[in-house]
Amino acid sequence: MRIFFSAGEPSGDQHAAHLIQELRTRNPDIQAEGFGGPEMQKQGCRLQFELTQLAVMGFLRVIPMLSKFRRLVIQAESFFDETPPDVVVLVDFPGFNWWIAKAAKRRGIPVFYYMPPQLWAWAPWRIRRVRKWVDHVICALPFEYEWYKSRRVNATWVGHPFFDEVASHRLDADLVAELRASESDGPVIAVLPGSRDHEVDRNFPVMLDVIRKVSERVPNVQWIVGNYRQEHKDECQQMRSDAGAVANMTYHVDRTSEVIEAADCCFMVSGSISLELLARRTPGVVLYRVGRFGRLVARVLMTCRFITLTNLIAEKELMPEFISDGDPASDVAAIADQLTEWCLYPNSLIQCWREMSALADRTAVTGATERAAELLLTALNEESTSADGASQAA
Repeated sequence: MRIFFSAGEPSGDQHAAHLIQELRTRNPDIQAEGFGGPEMQKQGCRLQFELTQLAVMGFLRVIPMLSKFRRLVIQAESFFDETPPDVVVLVDFPGFNWWIAKAAKRRGIPVFYYMPPQLWAWAPWRIRRVRKWVDHVICALPFEYEWYKSRRVNATWVGHPFFDEVASHRLDADLVAELRASESDGPVIAVLPGSRDHEVDRNFPVMLDVIRKVSERVPNVQWIVGNYRQEHKDECQQMRSDAGAVANMTYHVDRTSEVIEAADCCFMVSGSISLELLARRTPGVVLYRVGRFGRLVARVLMTCRFITLTNLIAEKELMPEFISDGDPASDVAAIADQLTEWCLYPNSLIQCWREMSALADRTAVTGATERAAELLLTALNEESTSADGASQAA
């Protein structure tokens, strides 16, 4: 059996990699290939292009890459014509993956969308594309499943794979203990500047302003920065140096889980990492800097009150979130006030922790990757049986 994957985000690369691993555990003969990232490659996926290199957000950032995306679509079309896979599995990254879905469906290849786009939040009218080009949506969130089903889309809820990944990740206990030892000196706050280059560029300077304000009020606070890549760490250190020293700050690359586990609370850039905070019962404050055009688009398109997945699941602002544009002074002040309150008045942080724990107990279920793998294998086996029956009848 051959499965073509297309995953363009670092998180999608991770989810697809775990799914490939689970599929191969159940059926070692499965061949995985397509577009993705290094984590998928580690699981034996033959990459035709490392799509995660092109992970960007925002209309203006996509424009310069349109020709590259188009060449990749043409490459996929040629591949589908010459050696069609048994199924195509898309993982998030809708702007590009719509074209892959369209190319596959035109050639009669079944299309499954794992971790589907959040159309309910920003583009509900695009449900027509799903009906036309996607055979089955594999949903991560309960309300997401209800949304798709109510719009006559074939969908299944399996749970969110982030919870599987958190449960299976073996923490570096020595590092967690080392980071927690800082608590004897003062509260520990994790800083998560994002996994994309432009997120770090846009958000970390504002985060430094917040860090400076909080440190003035709580001099013994310990800041631990979790960076996705070494380049991000280097960039954050340079920004800190340019902006003036901030005391009590350390940096850790590819140790985000340990940083979250060790912290009293987090200051983070919006993203699916909020689900790991939920699973680890760690309160957080969310920042996301956008351009003025992006802010306008968000105001026009967003049909949901929140952008943070944990808040969407909770159906309230469990994690204070700030979509910030223009002069960030008011957001810096508000975020600094929230973090300072948590540092100086632990009861408010404990209350947030209790709410996070209650929500996690209800929703942070494991087994999503297993259920998704079982769904795909069942569909492939049914397709194979149907094809064999048609061949015999002929």
